[in-house]
Amino acid sequence: MMSSLGQVAPDVLHDLAVRNGVCVRPVLSRMTDTATGEQLVVPIPCGSTQERQCPPCAERARKLRMQQCREGWHRDEILSDDPADLVDEVSAASDDDSEEDSENDEETPAEEDESARRVRSTRRRQDAPDLPRVPMDNRTVGTTFTAPNGRTYRPSMFLTLTLPSYGKVGPDGTPRDPESYDYHRAAMDALHFPKLVDRFWQNLRRCAGYKVQYFATVEAQHRLAPHLHAAVRGVIPRQVVKEVAAATYHQLWWPQCSEPVYVGDDLPRWDDYAGAFLDPHTHAPLPSWEQALDAIDDDPAATPAHVVKLGTQVDYQGIIADADEKVGKAIGYLTKYLAKSIADTYGDDDTITTAQAIHLDRLHREVRWLPCSPSCSNWLRFGVQPKDAEAGMRPGWCPSKAHDRHHLGLGGRRVLVSRQWTGKTLSDHRADRAEVVRQTLAAAGVDMHDTDRYAATTALEDGTPRFIWSPVDRNNDDDLPTWHGVLARGIQERIRWRSEYEQAKQRAANAPPADACSATATDTADSAA
Repeated sequence: MMSSLGQVAPDVLHDLAVRNGVCVRPVLSRMTDTATGEQLVVPIPCGSTQERQCPPCAERARKLRMQQCREGWHRDEILSDDPADLVDEVSAASDDDSEEDSENDEETPAEEDESARRVRSTRRRQDAPDLPRVPMDNRTVGTTFTAPNGRTYRPSMFLTLTLPSYGKVGPDGTPRDPESYDYHRAAMDALHFPKLVDRFWQNLRRCAGYKVQYFATVEAQHRLAPHLHAAVRGVIPRQVVKEVAAATYHQLWWPQCSEPVYVGDDLPRWDDYAGAFLDPHTHAPLPSWEQALDAIDDDPAATPAHVVKLGTQVDYQGIIADADEKVGKAIGYLTKYLAKSIADTYGDDDTITTAQAIHLDRLHREVRWLPCSPSCSNWLRFGVQPKDAEAGMRPGWCPSKAHDRHHLGLGGRRVLVSRQWTGKTLSDHRADRAEVVRQTLAAAGVDMHDTDRYAATTALEDGTPRFIWSPVDRNNDDDLPTWHGVLARGIQERIRWRSEYEQAKQRAANAPPADACSATATDTADSAA
C-alpha cells in the first residue's frame, strides 16, 4: 500500500487524504523519550476549522460541535452555580469558531464604551420598546409540561435571528439596485454583530426568568449578511422572544466613521519625536483615542456612531427531546455551513456569477476600510489616532481577521456556547468520543492505535515528563519526512484503523459500550483517530 501511494501524484494524494479523513496540513513535531533517548518525528493534525484550509480537520471539528450541541440541548440536570465549578467552554476552546459568551446576568449599562469602560446613561432609546424584568430562578433547564396522557415533556427551542434589510435583493442574493444598497450599514452591522447577539442573550435571560443556555452558530445569509441559528434549552413564549428581539440593540459610542477625512495617499504620517500621527497638511497631532472620546462626552448633542439592531424576521420552532429525527435535522442545519467561510456562500470561482462577485467585492471593500476596534489602524482615515497608536500603522492593513475577504466582518469565532450548556470543554467532548472507540475495541480484544503512550502527562518516577515535544528545525534536521510521505503513511494508517474498528464492532455487537455516545460509530472513530 505504501509503495503504491508513493507513486501517486500530489493532487491525487491530497484527494485520497481528504476522502480518508487525513489532515492535509500536518504540523511536524519532534518527540523525545527521555527514558530511552528515542526520537520520533510525529505529524500532528493542524486542527483547522475551515474547510478551505483542511477539509478533514474541519469536518472533525464540525462533528465534535454536533455532539456538543446534542448533549446539552435537552439535558435535565442543573449544573452547579458555584463559579469555581463553571466551565467556560468558549475560553477553553481556542479555535476559530466561537465568539465570547454572555454569562454575566448583572445589570450592565446599556451604553458602555468597550475600550475605556465609560459609563453612559442607561436610559433606553425612545425608538426601542421597554423590556420587562421578571424574578430570576436559579436554574439552567427549562420547565416540564405534563400532557393529558400523563407523559412529561421538557421542550426546547430552535431560534433564527437576522439583521434588517439594506435594500431589496434578488434570488441570487445580490442587490436589485446596487447603487442604493446600504453597504456601509451592512459592513458596520457585520463588524459589530457579536455585541448585538451578546446583548440579545442578556435581555432574553432577564425576560425569561432563568439562566437561558444556548448553543449558537453564526452563518451568512445568501445576501452575505450574518445571521444566528441557536439551540436554546427550555421554552419561552414566542411573543416574548419576538419582543426581546425587537427591543435589542447595541449603540456604538465611537467617533464618526461614515465619511473619511483622508483618502488616497494623503494620509497622516507618524512622527517619532511627537510619538503621534500628524496631519499631512498642518502637521498637528491627530486627536488621540481618549481625546476623541472626551469630545463625545462633552457634547450633549452627541449621537452614537452606529446602532445595530436585529431584523423583524425571527424564526421560532419548538423541539422536544423525544423527536430524534427532528432534533438531528435541526443540529445538522445548525452546523451545516460551520466549516465554510462567509465568502464561500456563493461557491467557488466556477459557480459564482458576475453579479455575486461584484456584490462580494463591494461589501469587502467597505469592511476592509472601516474600523473594527479602538486599536484599528483604519481610524487614521477618519482623523483619529487608534488606541495605543504606533509607527507602521496603515489604513486598510489592520491585522484583524474581520477585514479579510473570507470573513467579511466576522473576525471572531462562529460558535457561541453558554458556560452551562454541558459543563464540559471541547477537550472533554473529544475524550468522550475517543472513549467510545476504546470501549468498542477493548470489547473485541483490540488495542487502540493512538498516541496516548506519548502523552505529555506521562511522567517518570521523579515526576518529570517522560516525553518532551519540540518543534522541528526544517533548515538543519535531515531526517524530516516529506509531505508526500506523511500523507501516504497517514492514509495507510487510517484505512487500517477503520478496518480494525469495523471488525471490532462486528465482534462486539452483543456487548455495546456502557456509555455510548450519540454520534454514529464510524463518525466517532474518524473523529477520535
